Amino acid sequence: MQYSDKVIEHFQKPHNMGEIKDANAIGKVGNPVCGDLMWIYIKVDKNEKEQEIIKDIGFKTFGCVAAIATSSMVTDLAKGKTLEEASKLTRKEVSKALGNLPPVKEHCSNLAAEGLHKAIENYKDNVPVDFKVKQDIKCKNAECCGGKTND
Repeated sequence: MQYSDKVIEHFQKPHNMGEIKDANAIGKVGNPVCGDLMWIYIKVDKNEKEQEIIKDIGFKTFGCVAAIATSSMVTDLAKGKTLEEASKLTRKEVSKALGNLPPVKEHCSNLAAEGLHKAIENYKDNVPVDFKVKQDIKCKNAECCGGKTND
């Protein structure tokens, strides 16, 4: 499988890797078929215009080269953005920023964008932050696994 230099860079030296202990929200997503699991942690603050921004962002990912690289890239793309801007980030933007992914690995960019969107959704919905690792994650991407759970 051929990966771009950017994918290899983000896999070998991931940016923003790790939990944020005082995170305001966590987005948990996964693909039970391939086994990739992602946790995206966000710390929200306000900018000078009083807009809510992603002040800090981190991730924890169990997965393949592409899963780790897309997790790293989505954190780079979202950091410092308003919640509105970050919520519009697409899987295609994540993949393009990495120099594209092999077609069989495109679902990883779906997961990274979904994880970010889920963290923002959880923040807006005031979902309590839970650092426990749970296996009750459902994939929303019908292209890769049909939305199956890993129960």
